[in-house]
Amino acid sequence: MAIFSSLSALLQQVPASGRATLGAILEAVRSLFAGDRETRRKVAFSVAIIALSAKMAKADGVVSAAEISAFRQILEIPPDEMKNVFRLYDIAKEDVAGFEVYAARLRALCEDENGNCQLLGDVLDALFHIAKADGLVHERELAYLEEIATIFGLDEEAFTRLRERHIAGPDNPFAVLGLDADATPAEARTQYLSLVKENHPDRLASRGVPDEFMFIASERMKAINDAYSKIAKRHAA
Repeated sequence: MAIFSSLSALLQQVPASGRATLGAILEAVRSLFAGDRETRRKVAFSVAIIALSAKMAKADGVVSAAEISAFRQILEIPPDEMKNVFRLYDIAKEDVAGFEVYAARLRALCEDENGNCQLLGDVLDALFHIAKADGLVHERELAYLEEIATIFGLDEEAFTRLRERHIAGPDNPFAVLGLDADATPAEARTQYLSLVKENHPDRLASRGVPDEFMFIASERMKAINDAYSKIAKRHAA
């Protein structure tokens, strides 16, 4: 898969010995792919998922088998690239710099690209998927995700909708769509169509989400469709 070949090229720039840092890796992303904006964005996204997953595991103190499975669902790592991906994971986990520093540098890299940082919301979405894999988003994980959202510049409404979709989705379909519980059928339909358009796989690809990560888009659309279906049934009752 193309994106993992790019990750492999990136890691070749990292010393095999000594303490590598996430900061050095981000600088390598910027320089190695300076002439290829699309690849640079996709590699930055990939590094973000891997590195911030590692930092979240360190913040929580526990890495469950379910979380590792969710991590691999999102990444769809080819067997021959497993070593490279988990090398990056270990670098992130051992880096003494806090996740705040890395998240801020990632946002700066995104803003340097084109000022449109919707991609960061996709990163946070993937992190939520991993955090909930063991059946519960723990308090420390939620605090970590909230801080990441703040650093990324997500507004409170966007974060709340993301949180509700992952944590309370089956029980609160209105929150999943970002609607008040008394929203009319027309309002629900309008919001639903807007979210479908916003989260179409073509939209994600255009903002740098690699093809290998379209599991995120699929899961998001499942949640949006399920929420709207439940709302429509309530209105029809």
